[in-house]
Amino acid sequence: MPVTRLSIAQLTGQDESQLVTLPCGNQMLGEAAQAFACLAREASEAGFELSIVSSFRSFERQAAIWNGKASGLRPLHDDDGVPLDWARLSTQQLLHAILRFSAAPGTSRHHWGTDIDVCNLAGVGTDYAVQLTPQEVAPGGVFDSLHRWLDQRMAADTSHGFFRPYAQDGGGVAVERWHLSYAPLSVTCAGQLSTELVGGCWEEFDGELCLRGELLAQLPEILQRYTAVAENWCPARYRRAH
Repeated sequence: MPVTRLSIAQLTGQDESQLVTLPCGNQMLGEAAQAFACLAREASEAGFELSIVSSFRSFERQAAIWNGKASGLRPLHDDDGVPLDWARLSTQQLLHAILRFSAAPGTSRHHWGTDIDVCNLAGVGTDYAVQLTPQEVAPGGVFDSLHRWLDQRMAADTSHGFFRPYAQDGGGVAVERWHLSYAPLSVTCAGQLSTELVGGCWEEFDGELCLRGELLAQLPEILQRYTAVAENWCPARYRRAH
């Protein structure tokens, strides 16, 4: 039976029972996985090897990334890729530095099974380490040609429901050209998030969550600035359906 609405545990990455595992090992919702298979097949016909770098990410995994950055154990950088000195950042600066590139656990679109980060393995050697950086997808970058092909498919609404939620920089999350979202399902997931749901998730989590108090205090702003995406990120017909 198709999954159209996730439970709280599924929406926040604490339950993955609704997901299917792809041959590459990544996990997605079944409908999204089928749509991706169609897109990947057409990409192959165009000369690309559309590959998933990251798909489903659990709450625990997102918390480990968050805690590592919040505690200074993982590197932080600015929009130009320049490393930031964790010890010299104010709490507000630290929150922005993390949220600019990494979602707080419970709010990541990667929890839903609808969102993926992609690359074109046909464009690089077998020893190439994919970094998912702006340079890779910029004009002339190693993955530029794939994304120009995707641009054309999205403009024509022939991308099998996949569009870019982070195509615009609204001052929150940085532009992520490699991040694709399956709109027929992710629009509903986004609509389920609320301050009550996320706040309850953070309060009930019995593991370590750095800056928990600061997150809770600024929750409405965080959801508005770093979780919500531009209304026109996908064609209106997907938004009207929900």
